[in-house]
Amino acid sequence: PDTSEVKIDSKTNNLVREGVPSIINPYDENGMETALALRDELGGKVTVVSMGPMQASSTLEYCLKMGADEAVLVSDRLIGGSDTLATGYTLSEVAKKLGYDLIICGNEAIDGCTGQVGPIMAENLGIPQFTYVRDVQVEAGRLKVQREVGRNIEFYEAELPALVCVLKDINRPRKAEKTDKKVRLMKVADLDLDL
Repeated sequence: PDTSEVKIDSKTNNLVREGVPSIINPYDENGMETALALRDELGGKVTVVSMGPMQASSTLEYCLKMGADEAVLVSDRLIGGSDTLATGYTLSEVAKKLGYDLIICGNEAIDGCTGQVGPIMAENLGIPQFTYVRDVQVEAGRLKVQREVGRNIEFYEAELPALVCVLKDINRPRKAEKTDKKVRLMKVADLDLDL
């Protein structure tokens, strides 16, 4: 949700999303651009996934307009109000179902700022993960990343599959264009979740 207009339900402590416009998380927009640039350079397919209420589909439509090949919205009352642990678990199960080589997340979400979902996904999937990433390259099936840690830059390599959480200054996102692509809905019944 657009955090400038968000409210908290005093009984459930969940975000009140009804009537609040959805926007793409700024970090995730840079993650999208990272994925699109890698696809443009190396080939492959970009699938964007979000977990949330039906109104999140407008953000996924924006990602399709940016150039994503497909978009999946995981929306189900059974997982409504999930914390970062449940969200990371659910999204890792979606990744298993869809298949992946590289998962790119924004470094954190502006509605919680925890930076936990990406690392939780990687742990559930048993794959290497890197946070605070400012550069991503893939060469001969190997991931090369630069991490920004305070005033230091760290360089790492890992075998794919892997997960990275990118910073906002990694790139400048491209503009959205018209598309006829549609968002696909996924429910809990479509996944093998341990509720």
